[in-house]
Amino acid sequence: MSLRNVEDLLHERGIDICHETVRFWWNRFGPMFAGDFRKRRMRAGNFSRWRWHVDEVFVKVNGKLHYLWRAVDHEGEVLEFVVSKTRNKAAALKFLKKAVKRYGRPEIIVTDGLRCYGAAMREIGNLKRRKVGRWGNNRAENSHQPFRRRETAMLKFRRTKTLQKFVAVHSQIHNHFNSERHLVSREIYKQRRSAAIAGWRALAA
Repeated sequence: MSLRNVEDLLHERGIDICHETVRFWWNRFGPMFAGDFRKRRMRAGNFSRWRWHVDEVFVKVNGKLHYLWRAVDHEGEVLEFVVSKTRNKAAALKFLKKAVKRYGRPEIIVTDGLRCYGAAMREIGNLKRRKVGRWGNNRAENSHQPFRRRETAMLKFRRTKTLQKFVAVHSQIHNHFNSERHLVSREIYKQRRSAAIAGWRALAA
């Protein structure tokens, strides 16, 4: 939702605030919540080193073209993300080094046919783990959809720093509430949803 949508929802509940107050709350508490979710997830080892899907997407920041690099595991959980002004070997290398340093080396990395991936993975000694397929990277493509919906609601971005912060917060909170409802039974989904809501309330209490 946009900031003004949140302002309207709170007004409906009898809370009269300005949308700039919502922006202040997001800047103050959003990174804090996202960082805590990331720490809990890494402590529990709740991510996969079996197969990663890596992809980049075009994003306009203040009318200029930028690139959002994203790595997700085989279940669609967002692992890492980097915003860059270029789409070349240096940008791919920076992104892959950051992901490998934080999560370790996966068994397989699925990418598209972009040559800079091969050059970057050759430099870090990971080229043999690369797998390229025409439709093999649909998992990464699908992970862009929630981001695109929020991007439209926010009427694009005006600064690279804002985009990087938004992606960091949005990805971790999306992971927390992403229960893969199409892969589990109704009862298991309800249990996971209740656990996610309880975790959120405990963090925001």
